[in-house]
Amino acid sequence: MLYYYANTGHKIGLERLRRGVALLNSLADKGIQTCFLVNDFRAGLVAKDLGVQDYVTVEGVQDIDAIAEHGDSIIIDSIEDDHGRLVKYCEDFKNVWRFAHDTEDTAIHDEKVLNSDVVLVDARYFEKVKKEERVLFFLGDADYDKIVLGNADFFKAFNMDILLGNYFFVKYEDDLAKLFVTLHEPEEYSELIKISSTVVTTSAQAALEAKASDARVIFLQIKELKSLYEEVYLNKNGIEIVDGFNVEELKVILDKSPQNTDNKLKIYDDKSIIKEL
Repeated sequence: MLYYYANTGHKIGLERLRRGVALLNSLADKGIQTCFLVNDFRAGLVAKDLGVQDYVTVEGVQDIDAIAEHGDSIIIDSIEDDHGRLVKYCEDFKNVWRFAHDTEDTAIHDEKVLNSDVVLVDARYFEKVKKEERVLFFLGDADYDKIVLGNADFFKAFNMDILLGNYFFVKYEDDLAKLFVTLHEPEEYSELIKISSTVVTTSAQAALEAKASDARVIFLQIKELKSLYEEVYLNKNGIEIVDGFNVEELKVILDKSPQNTDNKLKIYDDKSIIKEL
């Protein structure tokens, strides 16, 4: 059995879950038995909605071996402190993969490291669909510090729709309705990312998924939010970068004609993982 652990929650969102879904769905199509380990019930429901067959909630990265058994394989996507647990995992499990935290990160035990530029985008986003003209904003699944409201003047300068996050506060929508043309429910995520002509986001995973769908994508680099992928890598894939909530910079990009850039993103080749299982 392969267990995939993704760190999720109301403060960090679901980016790691979404890239995990891409791999698990691909492996399931090839008959590989897998189980998704996430940190809360809501994350599990989102994973199920995105096609994952089985999930289990665990408290954190130190609890993987409460579910996985000796001889299983695991993938870890988290920046949590494992407090030395990784040593035990490498001893107990057949294979241990983990995502690199940055470009300098290397293996410290017997684990295999997935480089920080490894992109996992679900196959659904590569399907060709008819685009709908809209500028869709997606901050992420969590806005614990109410960043959107703190930058109200920025959003008032544009006619954007917003895709709500799964962990947004109750009644937060009432305030957001004053800033955006249309509010879209979290359950619409996949469909809207696929069909929207322009996507503005602070989520690197959403940016890559939208780019795979051939949208025009603008990534807002926000210093308070640690990006899942480095800015240079996003830019290499035709994603335009705006430094912070800069009205003029975003207006310049939105006002110019979209460039027809080739989509360099490809579905991740999981053969190297499958052959180790």
